[in-house]
Amino acid sequence: MAKRISVSKTADTSKTMVFTKENYILLIIGIALIFVGFLIMYLENEIDGFISLYVSPVLIVGGFAEIVYAIMKKPAKANI
Repeated sequence: MAKRISVSKTADTSKTMVFTKENYILLIIGIALIFVGFLIMYLENEIDGFISLYVSPVLIVGGFAEIVYAIMKKPAKANI
């Protein structure tokens, strides 16, 4: 019969999360910016309106940029 080999699971138990609380807050801010941009574009409902032509696209692109930044941001290393 074959011998059973037991593997110890205590090798690396200190796993850290990829995102921190700060990353999640930045993600929520980015999603909120996108939502607000589309909402004010919908509420103005004009083709030649100032808000729907200039303000909303800036908010939407800013929201996407915020999300990319939140995903790419590394957590700060702790000084021990």
